[in-house]
Amino acid sequence: TEDGYQFSYPNGWLQVKVANGPDVVFHDLIEVSENVSVVISPVLQGKSLTELGTPTEVGYKLGKSALAPEGSGRSAELVNVAQKEINGNNYYFLEYAVKLGNGQSRHNVASVAVSRGKLFTFNASVPERRWRKLQRTIDEVVSSFQVY
Repeated sequence: TEDGYQFSYPNGWLQVKVANGPDVVFHDLIEVSENVSVVISPVLQGKSLTELGTPTEVGYKLGKSALAPEGSGRSAELVNVAQKEINGNNYYFLEYAVKLGNGQSRHNVASVAVSRGKLFTFNASVPERRWRKLQRTIDEVVSSFQVY
């Protein structure tokens, strides 16, 4: 509550500390590569989410800067976008197919919102091989993310 957001996460997931990384990270106890995280970034004073761009524009920027930065050997394809208003806040929902440099694939789903001059990015990531089994759970977790 001190950082101004909340979300639900699956039973059996644990919080882990990451130095110089996201504000919070949770991962599955057994499949540790299945995780959710929250990154908080400053935005130009007074900017709203819609002023940062459309869901597609923000999705492409996030994919290039966070999921597949230049030189990382990764690629991120934006496969779906949506926009919702919840309790007066706009949220962009972004879905990516991510290819890692080692040939593995992941599925990432993010919820992005602006509140109190900060950009909140909630990201859920699972190996592509587990996506079909976990899709409903991950969608519920990402949809539970709220800023205030």
